[in-house]
Amino acid sequence: MEKKISGLSSSAVLEARKSYGSNQLTKQEVESFWDKYKENFNDPIIKILLVALAINVAFVFIGKAHWYESVGIAVAVLLATLVGTWSEHKNEATFQQLQDDASKIKCKVFRDGNVTEIDIDDIVVGDFVLLQSGDKIPADGIIYSGGLKVDQATLNGESAEAKKIKPSIDSSYYKGGKLIIEGFDSEFDKETDFLDQHKLFRGTVVCSGEAVMVAKRVGDTSQYGKLALEMQTEDRESPLKVKLSDLADSISLFGYIGGALIAVAFIFKKIVLENGFNMARIMEYVGVWQNPANDIVNAVILAVIIIVVAVPEGLPMMIAMVLSLNMRKMLNDNILVRKLVGIETSGSLNILFSDKTGTITKGQLEVITFISGENKPFNKFDEIMAELKELLHISIMQNTNALFSNEGKVKKIIGGNATERALVGFINMGEIVNYQMDKVFSIPFSSDKKYSATQIKRKGEPSLHPSIIKNSDTDNLTLIKGAPEKIIGKCTKYYGHNGEIKELTKSDIDNLEQTMNDLAARAIRVIALATSNEPLEQEDTLEGTNSLKEMTLVGIVGIRDEVRPEAVSAIKEVQGAGIQVVMITGDRKETAIAIAKESALIQSDSDVILTSEELQKISDEELKKILPKIRVIARALPTDKSRLVKVAQELNLVVGMTGDGVNDAPALKKSDVGFAMGSGTEVAKEAGDIVILDDNFISIEKAVLYGRTIFKSIRKFIIFQLSINVSAVLISFIGPLIGLVQPLTITQMLWVNLVMDTLAALAFGGEPALRRYMQELPKRRDEKIVSQDMWSAILMGGIFVSSLSIFFLTSGWIADFFRFGPDGKHDMYLYTGFFSFFVFISILNGLNARTETMNLFEHITQNMGFIKVMLSILVIQVIMTYIGGVILRTHGLVFKEWLLIIALALLIIPLDLLRKFIMHSMLKKS
Repeated sequence: MEKKISGLSSSAVLEARKSYGSNQLTKQEVESFWDKYKENFNDPIIKILLVALAINVAFVFIGKAHWYESVGIAVAVLLATLVGTWSEHKNEATFQQLQDDASKIKCKVFRDGNVTEIDIDDIVVGDFVLLQSGDKIPADGIIYSGGLKVDQATLNGESAEAKKIKPSIDSSYYKGGKLIIEGFDSEFDKETDFLDQHKLFRGTVVCSGEAVMVAKRVGDTSQYGKLALEMQTEDRESPLKVKLSDLADSISLFGYIGGALIAVAFIFKKIVLENGFNMARIMEYVGVWQNPANDIVNAVILAVIIIVVAVPEGLPMMIAMVLSLNMRKMLNDNILVRKLVGIETSGSLNILFSDKTGTITKGQLEVITFISGENKPFNKFDEIMAELKELLHISIMQNTNALFSNEGKVKKIIGGNATERALVGFINMGEIVNYQMDKVFSIPFSSDKKYSATQIKRKGEPSLHPSIIKNSDTDNLTLIKGAPEKIIGKCTKYYGHNGEIKELTKSDIDNLEQTMNDLAARAIRVIALATSNEPLEQEDTLEGTNSLKEMTLVGIVGIRDEVRPEAVSAIKEVQGAGIQVVMITGDRKETAIAIAKESALIQSDSDVILTSEELQKISDEELKKILPKIRVIARALPTDKSRLVKVAQELNLVVGMTGDGVNDAPALKKSDVGFAMGSGTEVAKEAGDIVILDDNFISIEKAVLYGRTIFKSIRKFIIFQLSINVSAVLISFIGPLIGLVQPLTITQMLWVNLVMDTLAALAFGGEPALRRYMQELPKRRDEKIVSQDMWSAILMGGIFVSSLSIFFLTSGWIADFFRFGPDGKHDMYLYTGFFSFFVFISILNGLNARTETMNLFEHITQNMGFIKVMLSILVIQVIMTYIGGVILRTHGLVFKEWLLIIALALLIIPLDLLRKFIMHSMLKKS
């Protein structure tokens, strides 16, 4: 930049924060607990119950109902709504807090004479903020030095990139020849003009360039804060959520229709059947208005019971609940879920396009050799001759966006990508020389251009070696760095070891090519460095400019990035899960092949490796045919990623894509699951569904496993819930028709509903991620959420429980196990026993539902939530039998009665084990 920037001092930062406030945005108002609680009373089920409550209260006043029935319904409604609201609110708040904490943006600022990284909330007015490609602008401000192209669509909806430059000295941004730094100057405060070439706004994204911004407005005073335009995650309806909602709607329709028909059947039974189809008796019966009115109320109550148990209102919210319960586990495994759709869909991936650097490799790039134009290797910077070493120093340090930060006695490299930091690290950081150079113009590196260039000029007396001054125009020197195939072909000369310029012959180029091929075969990537005495005339590719036709080669740098040992096993695991892995890299083909072999991506001669150039020569139809065999795309361009996603999706594949740069954003958005890298740009993170915080491939593999686990957990919950639904509906339907009036009361049914909705979701939401899930094939896009095996469990379990329940209530043998009540009948203890039996058998069926294996206690200690929830339900059920009284229609039971209840409830376990054995046997035969 033009001059050294010291930035604010520590005391100035405190003063600015005191005067102008912090950069923290006031959190948007979220739905409070009580707002959510009141909103839950809009649920159709709750409204129906409230209507039933009002009717019941009316009948209490006319002496046709007991007061405790009304109290029971009211308490049950309040309790069910309260527990559901608490669970939903708690999990949403936890999810949001964890996501916010893990998503904090880091900013590069000048403070106390050094460049340092701080949280976005710590920016203050007057801070000098370094902005580079891919950064999200953290505050409103003006350009102090440099230039940018910015995407402002977040604020103004315009997709075109806006050019931003430093204001001229005669503008109102200056006063007395100096840029107004602190406070709100009149020019900036005058109006919000997104087209102003000098103003930058919070929330917008740097597409290209490098600049230093002076922060002028922070926090809520920024335009972003005023408009409350926090970046919203795309509210895409995921396939799983759609399937769950459709399933819930179908079951609800069945419940509503069934409830209405049962109500009509009940009235018909009371008025017509019980009066023997005798018209005179029927007319006499209905002549007493209280009789049909009482029947109608009972029919409505019966219909309400059917609807309450049939409608699975908790099903659609299951995804958010399971994800919330797993959020902390995933963060511990370096997985940050930004969009719910991402983690659910990751379990169904068919193909994964993965970056190489930092994902399959360690990302700890290290320069291990420098090859001079004379084809001589130097393994350390200090081994290079003084003249060439100085030129290499200039070529790296003056053509980079990486900077040094002196924090205490530690010299730290910040900014730039991993390659830039590796190049800077190659230089002896303890002896940084100030060569008194100004940057005139820069073209930052991008994956489509595959090079960067900077034009420099000296200022003051140079400290360069005399031979360099003699041979190079240091008043107008352009430095170029990038892919060798972009640079070496344009080099006509090279620098000798003593700084002298020599002719670069075809033989010299051939020797260098052979050396580069040898390095590539060892999985070492190469970068060429060159200079030109011609100025940069425009921001364009090397092929498109009239300048830089004759360059002088400085040398070749070899960079090694070790393959992650854990990535090798993770790739094998992902491939074993039926997911095709394709490595996409900007490296030359030979380097890419070496890495792919080392990471076991390439395993046979039939595996296809393509370069971007070769890929572009293939039509989409041809690409579809060879796509299943493709393992590597070398020298890849960002447009290649988008095309690969499009073609794979046309084959009906579920596509995952990784990315970290600005140009990766389109492919991340188009893919079914976008995996953004934690070290990547903010724009890539905004486009992605999941952020892999440690950039590691094994974390992607874990994300797939979590996706499959969540899908499994939801399926387990469905089996558990629908089994209860089926049995409860059958009992409520058959019971009154065979003379059993209300086998389960409304209050009892609401307790059962609470068990199978909210509490069961908590129990099944914490199921562990089992490695065997990765041995299954991905789920098809069109695969139904309820499988054949699930239907067998639901129907067999539901029918068995309802049949056993009818037997329980009608068998004289069962009735004899229970004591006589004051009325000389078994009913008061028998119906209490049946209520407890129904809850107990539901809990035990939960053990069946949580595993598809014969071992019901498999990994159960890894889901302590399941044990705690189910034990809590059991204990509360026992307590309620003693204190429920007339409200819950319960009375205390004795040991013999409990023994019978438990014995009958346990029968569900051998029945389901038999079902599993039969289904597994049929599956093996098929």
